[in-house]
Amino acid sequence: MNQSKFSLADLLTVLGALGFGFFCFLSLNFLTLGETVQSVVWATVIALILGGLALGAKLLKRTTREFKTCIIWEWVLLFLFVIMAFVAVFPFSHYFAVSDQKEDIKQKIISNITQAEGMFAAYESYADNRLNIYNSRLNSIVAGKSVNPSEYRSYGFVDGTDDGTQIENKLFNLKEQLYPSNYYEMKQVDSAWLANSKKYVLNWSPTGIVIVMNTIKPEITSWIDQLIEYSSFRAQGETTKNFDYPLTFNDDTDKITELGTPIPLSIGIALALYVLMLLSYLITKRHTRYPGIKVIFGTGSVKENEL
Repeated sequence: MNQSKFSLADLLTVLGALGFGFFCFLSLNFLTLGETVQSVVWATVIALILGGLALGAKLLKRTTREFKTCIIWEWVLLFLFVIMAFVAVFPFSHYFAVSDQKEDIKQKIISNITQAEGMFAAYESYADNRLNIYNSRLNSIVAGKSVNPSEYRSYGFVDGTDDGTQIENKLFNLKEQLYPSNYYEMKQVDSAWLANSKKYVLNWSPTGIVIVMNTIKPEITSWIDQLIEYSSFRAQGETTKNFDYPLTFNDDTDKITELGTPIPLSIGIALALYVLMLLSYLITKRHTRYPGIKVIFGTGSVKENEL
């Protein structure tokens, strides 16, 4: 009776290798801070080596001829599997080591996001305050124009034009500069980005959290720079300071990018996947003509067809 060329046990070997490769990808994605292609390539290499060694040993075990050569290579592949399994457990385990610290990592990233969420409210408070101060100043200048006409003109007021209209136009011009046409669109897009980032962090999305950690500082810094640029405009006669919003970023990238020691949970899962990969080899029966280890050590008589 012929054995199936690809059995259920072989499928489990493939699934075990795929599962191992998947966790290696998550680990490598942490270590490289989101270098997806590099992570996929190395995770695939690790999975192919482990799966290939396990399937190779199984094929050699079921041989029907050249027992001595096949057994020697079978042992070589198993030895290489053990060596590779020992080496691979370190990148495999990194995902679990990082996840073991996820509450601390989440807390610090959420702190960064929470700070940024108050940025637009702080800017609007700053801008509205400038408008109110400038409005008060303009009204004060108009009220005293007969006493200090030179100051009246220094603010760009023109004699013979209604002062109320001029004040309204000056305030409108300042507001247009502090709140340009794209301000509210920028606020909506950036606020949505922060909300999505917070969701990734709270739900502990392994790939999403890397994206957040990789981009949150440059993203928020660029937003603040844009708001500072808006605030750099000065209305005629206005004296004020640019918008300022200091941020303290909690950087936890070292917990993600530094390879740590495997934890018991990851070792247990790795061992289970190794057994799954070797299951096809373990349950494969040798051919009835297999002479035993005497073919290696030369003990006992060996028939020609056993070599």
